[in-house]
Amino acid sequence: MSRKYFGTDGIRGTANNAPMTAEVALKVGMAAGQYFTRGHHRHRVVIGKDTRLSGYMLEPALVAGFTSMGMDVILVGPMPTPAVAMLTKSMRADIGVMISASHNPFEDNGIKLFGPDGFKLSDAVESEIEALMDRDLSSLLVPAKSLGRAKRIEDAPGRYIEAVKSSLPGHVTLEGLRIVLDCANGAAYSVAPMVLRELGADVIEIGTKPNGFNINDNCGSTHTRPMCDLVVDQKADVGIALDGDADRVQMCDENGRLIDGDQLMGLVAAHWHKTGQLRGNALVATVMSNLGLERYLEKQGLRLIRTKVGDRYVVEQMRALGCNVGGEQSGHIVLSDFASTGDGLLASLQVLAVLSGHDGPVSQMTHVFDPLPQILKNVRYAAGTDPLGHSSVIEAISAAEKSFNGDGRVLIRKSGTEPLIRVMAEGDDASHVERVVDGIIMQINAVTADTGFSFSE
Repeated sequence: MSRKYFGTDGIRGTANNAPMTAEVALKVGMAAGQYFTRGHHRHRVVIGKDTRLSGYMLEPALVAGFTSMGMDVILVGPMPTPAVAMLTKSMRADIGVMISASHNPFEDNGIKLFGPDGFKLSDAVESEIEALMDRDLSSLLVPAKSLGRAKRIEDAPGRYIEAVKSSLPGHVTLEGLRIVLDCANGAAYSVAPMVLRELGADVIEIGTKPNGFNINDNCGSTHTRPMCDLVVDQKADVGIALDGDADRVQMCDENGRLIDGDQLMGLVAAHWHKTGQLRGNALVATVMSNLGLERYLEKQGLRLIRTKVGDRYVVEQMRALGCNVGGEQSGHIVLSDFASTGDGLLASLQVLAVLSGHDGPVSQMTHVFDPLPQILKNVRYAAGTDPLGHSSVIEAISAAEKSFNGDGRVLIRKSGTEPLIRVMAEGDDASHVERVVDGIIMQINAVTADTGFSFSE
């Protein structure tokens, strides 16, 4: 289904350029306000944001849109995306909105919508809101006496802090742990250090001085070198790096070695299985998760259920199958016993809770499986062409899959935001994996005018 505004995670783009303009934000507020106006009660929307300068432009535009439809607006200011989801449900709001472009640079921004249950909207609902955005809604504007009101609540951070802390068993503390915490100069810059300190940790913080321009700037979960270096320099036990809206996390051990989302999910899922907390006898992850994780889970008597890329699709599958652990290799980890969306801070606490019951360094406990060699490269193609539909490319992909003889896999997908084809393969033999990826890229280049490609980190 082709969509004009919504992508894989809400609406996103360069601030003050279509579609990320005040005009579009106004339309979102009007359309979503109209869609979620059901019944005769006073309708409410919770709006949060990260620390980008453009939030000052988009927030009032959204407020104007919602209030014009008769909705009352609750403003919570800079707060993590999962906090907005949690507050939407706990405050009995009809809809939640997060203004953020997640791990993107400050020039970008985005709008994410949550339903009254705190879950991200389905593709179908987003499409209906899109249709409303392109309609003339002037006839649906409420009369002056019915306009909504807007107010800012000051205790939102405290509500989220207590909710996150309560996810830990009462006997678990972080006393004695020295933690480097990188908040990406983003939405969690205030609440995350407070949570860790209140639980007893010695916190060395970076990325907690936002100025509107420095969100994700050489910091956070997509720029982890500062965290890793500081962990080694300060002889810390562990490092935690959140992204701009704090819905994803990357961690590192005492040696500054990164621990990716697959390792973290495997650790939590196996532990919860042993303690009887894991539901569905499975972990839900995307097609990007390493085959090594799948093999590890099989040895524990568990399944790895894969979805397409996007934490929203992970959550949908978790809900359908009754699973309570899922996420992405990139660090979007969803623990549905406590949250309706990815929560980097909460996920890191659950990892620390598992580690608290064991002696030994973090490096020993968090390496739960040996990942298979996995290579991902991007190849750029000319706009308007479809290399993946060409017979020679189809044949090359088929031959590559057969070459693994069941001991590896090939994944080819188009980017949802730019003209790139992502070519990924993994298997036991690293050199064979690289030959497979390069061979497919060579064939794609042969059938498109644009032969340049860039490598994924």
